[in-house]
Amino acid sequence: MSAAVQTRPVEEASASAGMWLTVFVGTQTFGLPVLRVRDVIASPRINHVPLAPREVAGSLNLRGRIVTAIDMRTRLGLPPREGNAPVMCAIVDVGEGIAAEFYALLVDEVGDVLSLGAERFEKNPVTLAPDWQTLCTGLFRLDAGLMLALDIDTVVMAGA
Repeated sequence: MSAAVQTRPVEEASASAGMWLTVFVGTQTFGLPVLRVRDVIASPRINHVPLAPREVAGSLNLRGRIVTAIDMRTRLGLPPREGNAPVMCAIVDVGEGIAAEFYALLVDEVGDVLSLGAERFEKNPVTLAPDWQTLCTGLFRLDAGLMLALDIDTVVMAGA
């Protein structure tokens, strides 16, 4: 076995260590890398965009910048929110520098920021639904259950 193959899991795990913002969609806990989160907004005003893909809930105005809102329930294949259930927005960035684009991930609830070490990180289990496996990089075992680590780039571009 080559040295590169032996060290790859360690490299993946260390890349996953750090600070994570917990968000909840349905009954599942997800994590967003804190360095990719730009803002959190409660009950944003979302404008419908005609002919947009199903998972695009619309757009919102973030301090003069138009941001595409992605409904994470739709993206994950979960049932829609009940009528006037509250919604939260995690504003994330995709890209670097002035070319970075902001996207709003609509979630049911935003939790705490957690500092997690590489020793808690595991690859996606084979029992995870195939659609979710493409959207997640792995999971962290927490005292309260499992937190799936979302791959923001894949989440945003999955419908593109």
